[in-house]
Amino acid sequence: MREFVFTLTYETGVDPLMDAFAAAPEARSTALVCPVSESEVWRLDRVTGPSETVERAAALIADEGRDLISVSARGCAGHRHSDVLSASARRAVVYTRVSEATRCDAVSLIARRYLTGGVLAEVTRRESEERWRILTESDENVGMLYDTLGGTLREGITYRFEHLEDATEPPSNPFASLSLRPEQRQVLELAAEMGYYETPRETTLDDLAAELDCPRSTVSYRLRRAEAEVVAGFLSTT
Repeated sequence: MREFVFTLTYETGVDPLMDAFAAAPEARSTALVCPVSESEVWRLDRVTGPSETVERAAALIADEGRDLISVSARGCAGHRHSDVLSASARRAVVYTRVSEATRCDAVSLIARRYLTGGVLAEVTRRESEERWRILTESDENVGMLYDTLGGTLREGITYRFEHLEDATEPPSNPFASLSLRPEQRQVLELAAEMGYYETPRETTLDDLAAELDCPRSTVSYRLRRAEAEVVAGFLSTT
């Protein structure tokens, strides 16, 4: 398996979704993108960050009237279905399926057009940058993909090649389930997103309790139980 990694940088005003991330440096999104044919693509986007940014970004991703995937001045014709699978104050997961796409200059569909075998992409958005990591069975036509992308991008988007090499890790899975109760998962994810585990800590239990509108003792108990489950799971696999 080979990985082709590059970054797209967006100027302000080119894309409202990227503008939302540029305005909130602490926000980010991770997506798994699978082009199942040259005219159909599935994706899961997980957005984290300040509540206003998460709400705005999730609404833009889920807006079926908005072209989510074209990187050229030409929009994609076709059918689109989006569904917000989960949403909280600081996190949202959105499923999107685009089918019967014609005249579509989407990175994933261009990759599917040139690369043989299966294609899977991991896309990370942060500030004004969108980083693509495309996994493919063969890099035989990566040069053609590289040239096509460079000539397709609309004004205001720049392209930076990073590397082409053997893949050593699978794409990160931000949707993988832990063996946690929903309320434990909620407080653990919020603690991580708000910097509770940073050094020095960027938030406190009181802040988490205020964000969740729960008593501090409840938040503390749920967090301890979640941490215990995560540690137990880690030790059981190592």
